[in-house]
Amino acid sequence: MPKPAKVAKVRELAERFRTAQAAVFSGFRGLTVKEATELRHLLGARDATFIVSKNTLTKLAAKEAAIDNVDDLLAGPTGIVFSHGDPIAAAKALMEAAKRFPAIVVKGAWIEGRVLDEQDARALATIEPKEASIAKVAGLLQSPASRIAYLLQAPMQRIAYTLAERGRHESA
Repeated sequence: MPKPAKVAKVRELAERFRTAQAAVFSGFRGLTVKEATELRHLLGARDATFIVSKNTLTKLAAKEAAIDNVDDLLAGPTGIVFSHGDPIAAAKALMEAAKRFPAIVVKGAWIEGRVLDEQDARALATIEPKEASIAKVAGLLQSPASRIAYLLQAPMQRIAYTLAERGRHESA
């Protein structure tokens, strides 16, 4: 019979999986307490949290949250970054921390119902934030419209300039 504390931990983890936008799994063997504190602070600024849990409890929680295929990511000591905001920002923050703290090794990620391997999880950190991508698309869409407006205005400006010049010559 499972202990009540473990049952509560599985429920808590399952709820984290359900409410998170993404989860990035990483190894952390050799990370000092000070570095872990810095990592948590860095992630907190990006609306993400870093937790360490037993792999068996994490597997049960993932199953309870209807998340499949994460078992392969749960080998050895595993830390999980739960992103509650922009998953790209959390992935970038973790990769920044991995550069500063070599003990952090990205194992993979779960995002939008898909499990990503190590390479794809690292690639998350190279994607631009959603707002930047939307701004670029809006700029691309706006650019042709502004060119058309300019081209349509140009003949009218030339006509107005020609009429103004003609009026100056006639009055002189």
